[in-house]
Amino acid sequence: MSLKSERRGIHVDQSELLCKKGCGYYGNPAWQGFCSKCWREEYHKARQKQIQEDWELAERLQREEEEAYASSQSTQGAQSLTFSKFEEKKTNEKTRKVTTVKKFFTASSRTGAKKEIQEAKAPSPSINRQASIETDRVSKEFIEFLKTYHKPGQDIYKQCKLFLDTMNHKRDLSIEEQSECAQDFYQNVAEKLQTRWKVPPEKVEKAMDQIEKYIMTRQYKYVFCPETTDDEKKDLAVQKRIRALHWVTPQMLCVPVNEEIPEVSDMVVKAITDIIEMDSKRVPRDKLACITKCSKHIFNAIKITKNEPASADDFLPTLIYIVLKGNPPRLQSNIQYITRFCNPSRLMTGEDGYYFTNLCCAVAFIEKLDAQSLNLSQEDFDRFMTGQTSPKKQESDSWSPDVCLGVKQMYKNLDLLSQLNERQDRIVSEAKKLEKDLIDWTDGVAKEVQDIVEKYPLEIKPKNQALAAIDSENVENDKLPPPLQPQVYAG
Repeated sequence: MSLKSERRGIHVDQSELLCKKGCGYYGNPAWQGFCSKCWREEYHKARQKQIQEDWELAERLQREEEEAYASSQSTQGAQSLTFSKFEEKKTNEKTRKVTTVKKFFTASSRTGAKKEIQEAKAPSPSINRQASIETDRVSKEFIEFLKTYHKPGQDIYKQCKLFLDTMNHKRDLSIEEQSECAQDFYQNVAEKLQTRWKVPPEKVEKAMDQIEKYIMTRQYKYVFCPETTDDEKKDLAVQKRIRALHWVTPQMLCVPVNEEIPEVSDMVVKAITDIIEMDSKRVPRDKLACITKCSKHIFNAIKITKNEPASADDFLPTLIYIVLKGNPPRLQSNIQYITRFCNPSRLMTGEDGYYFTNLCCAVAFIEKLDAQSLNLSQEDFDRFMTGQTSPKKQESDSWSPDVCLGVKQMYKNLDLLSQLNERQDRIVSEAKKLEKDLIDWTDGVAKEVQDIVEKYPLEIKPKNQALAAIDSENVENDKLPPPLQPQVYAG
């Protein structure tokens, strides 16, 4: 099997990571291959088109309704007075019934039900206290940071407070519309920093990072995995998919990493830790930093294994392997959160944008992974996915000389685990047999003792009289000589 055929399901051309509109920025599967800027343009065009179509549909329906009403009015004029009274009575009765039914759905009842749901899903007081402490800390750091900007800093703080108040009044909007508000806010503030306040570019980037940290720390609990979206459903689907792919080996993915090398093994563990730690962060930039650290550990692991710099064709399969091995929590929710509320300049350029785009490609590959991607037959792939069997161990003679040592060691470990499993089953079986033998032996001994007791019953004889003590006084007629008396000799 050639290297080219092995990589056919995993290889991604670097041009595929860029915006498909050709603007030169990184695209994203969540934006249908566009970058943030082009996606917003396409989104606004589609939105305007939809609004226009809705207006045309509304006007057409209104015309049809007016024509139907005019037709019905002309028909009613020819009807008798008795029939008109009957229709009026029927309409009044129907209105009364509708009003009665609507009483069950008044605002008070809906508010009460909503309150019960919120109370049932409210986090514990300890979590609220922890979030409040972190929010206060971030607010103090943000105020201290803005002091270095003097007058622009005051304006920035006012803009941020106004934006937070606006978002608090827009809780009923969809998450996409809230994302649009956040992106517009980032763009407006960045333009004001550059044009109105004449802030240098390097200070603009630092200011935008602090603004994002302050804004999203306060908005996190409202906009991360909201109930109005299907983010949680996607998280469970990806998690289930990764668990079903537990049998995928590094060899199938062409992962150029030798985990037998202690330093490489440490890098793999650190990469998995970083990708899992992403879920604990509240700011999109901090989540991106976890992805970047994970990716750098992957590049270092490949470099140590191959003794040469890693290429993009080596990086993506290894990233897929890390995601499969780590199964990060709420993966889709974190990706969507970063996509919606991160400063767009970070996702469009730079190493953060590159690594994030690769992570999105890795997740998309895992969701669409099939037998052809792993160079397996459809029959074997289906059996592995259903858990009917697992990939067989290769014999040492059949290994090719350039196979990764980590793969060989993995199969040796699997073989050892299989032997230990058989040994454990054998020990458990023998222990159960020994337990049964002990129970049978105990029952047999008890039965024999019972038979002996029944055959030879125990007779209790009366107590004998006590014997006289040896040094007691002589009893009459005991015919014993008198005791010797001491004699004193004079001289």
